[in-house]
Amino acid sequence: MSPAQLTTGICARLNSSENDDDDLFNSQPIVQFLSFKRVPPSGGTSTMDRYRVIVSDGEHFLQSMLATQLNPLVEEEQIVKHSIAVIEKFTCNLVQGKKLLIILALRVVQKDAEKIGSPGPLHPRGGGSGPSIETPPTPAAAASPAPSTSVTTTAPPPQPTRQPTQGSRSGRAAVYPIESLSPYQNNWTIKARVTSKSDIRTWSNQRGEGKLFNITLMDESGEIRATAFNAAVDEFYDRIQEGKVYYISKAKVNLAKKKFSTVSNEYELTLERTTDIEECPDASDVPTVKFNFVTIAGLQEIPKDAVCDVIGVVKEVGELSSITSKATNKEIPKRELTVVDDTEFSVRVTLWGKQAEQFNVTDQPVIAFKGAKVGDFQGRSLSIMSSSSLIINPDIPEAHRLRGWYDAIGAGQTYQSHTSSMPSGGGVNFDRAEIRSLSEVKGSDLGMSDKVDTFSSRATIMHVKADNLTYPACPAQGCNKKVLQMGDSWRCEKCDKSYPKPEHRYMISMAVADYSGQAWFQGFNEVGRVVFGISADDLVEIRDRDDTQYNRLLEKTIGTTYNFACRARQDNYNDQVRVRYGISRILPLNYREEASYLSNLLLRNEWSR
Repeated sequence: MSPAQLTTGICARLNSSENDDDDLFNSQPIVQFLSFKRVPPSGGTSTMDRYRVIVSDGEHFLQSMLATQLNPLVEEEQIVKHSIAVIEKFTCNLVQGKKLLIILALRVVQKDAEKIGSPGPLHPRGGGSGPSIETPPTPAAAASPAPSTSVTTTAPPPQPTRQPTQGSRSGRAAVYPIESLSPYQNNWTIKARVTSKSDIRTWSNQRGEGKLFNITLMDESGEIRATAFNAAVDEFYDRIQEGKVYYISKAKVNLAKKKFSTVSNEYELTLERTTDIEECPDASDVPTVKFNFVTIAGLQEIPKDAVCDVIGVVKEVGELSSITSKATNKEIPKRELTVVDDTEFSVRVTLWGKQAEQFNVTDQPVIAFKGAKVGDFQGRSLSIMSSSSLIINPDIPEAHRLRGWYDAIGAGQTYQSHTSSMPSGGGVNFDRAEIRSLSEVKGSDLGMSDKVDTFSSRATIMHVKADNLTYPACPAQGCNKKVLQMGDSWRCEKCDKSYPKPEHRYMISMAVADYSGQAWFQGFNEVGRVVFGISADDLVEIRDRDDTQYNRLLEKTIGTTYNFACRARQDNYNDQVRVRYGISRILPLNYREEASYLSNLLLRNEWSR
């Protein structure tokens, strides 16, 4: 296959570009990828990897970053070293005197290709110093240059349907993707859709009184939360409308306070009276709300206080009621909905404030909830916060599918609630007299009813799953939530604190067997301590220090028999119903007790004859 033609000179043009060069930023240049480097999250609340890319036009190379929505192209090897692609949408940031190309959309022209030309580095703008550019290997000086047929002499013509991603000649500053914003930039503009808008809230404390409202903004690169205080509330509350698209600039970029936000972004915006907000009449290139739905049955796997997106049919609408806030002594309106989906589970969803007061739908609509908070009071429940949003009968495939299912069969079905499927509390005890074989457990469909079933079993460990065997947990007593590393410390969002190191905890999954068959059992920290005989912290230290000793510890667990007290419950994974067996208690065999039990059993049987 002959090599695709690259757009000669594009790296130099981008390196020296200005924000008002519409022709450049509306072009779709063809470049070659010289290298990829994964950049792990650098701290904050960001948990997504980024990919740094070196692109070439055959003459020069330029440092670039892929937008996170393009990560699968690298991870699934749809683009590899020396692949050639059309950059369909991009922008540029100036970082310490050097241009950084941010690739927002691309189309692969040739996945496997030979390296074209002998590209060299570009000089920083203005000769300033900046971060070093990762230099790809170049041929020796005596090597022959690549044939000139491999590069074009002109850039592709602008696409007439493309909308500018950079500043126009009307004087507007560069339009940046949301994911590129940081506190180190000043002159930027974003073009974003308002996906949610809260009510105006007031506060009063020792420092005074005030009011605020917040909005969630979204473009094709991500989301960000913005908050207006006091005078900015008067300036913008009536002007900003949910669902519309705006150009926004001159807002302050701060680290996000995740305690008050459900948005996945390590930064947030503060709207000030000097902030420029201009409605954009052409919103065709800004997406509507993006969802990442969890099934209602799958809520059991979502931890308490996490946020998620859920879609379902409103089966019941509760009456409007209220509670009195302990903090403000004011009454807060609330309304509870019962929402179902085709996993045949139901969940209680609580609306608050104006959303509760204004909800008057009675025709069992399909509703998509974005950013709902997961609770565990009497089982799994959902709460719609000020930063959450709900869309009634959205025009999306998931909604059409649920509408057809409910009208056909769903209206007449009964549903399992998470409240009734949760254990009522208290431990599950091991009972030798009630030991069941694994085949009997499976054959009697334990866990398939609308409640949790318990059973006792004696089984031998055949395999321990080494992946995700432990997780870094908050060291605060009673917390146990997963923590994220931020530089030299570990951050717990629940406690809103950072710690010098985590306390690792077990999250163990193992295949066990008895004479009748095999099953997978899951357990947590105490189960892991019994199986391995050491703490999770010690296991992690051994794993990081000595692979041989770590593998020996894993092998040592095989063939050991335990008594188990278990819970069986049903869940839904990838639209498949399955039963999970959770370990409530694990007991090493005590042969004296086992012998005594068998002796007494024999005596009772003899006496009964």
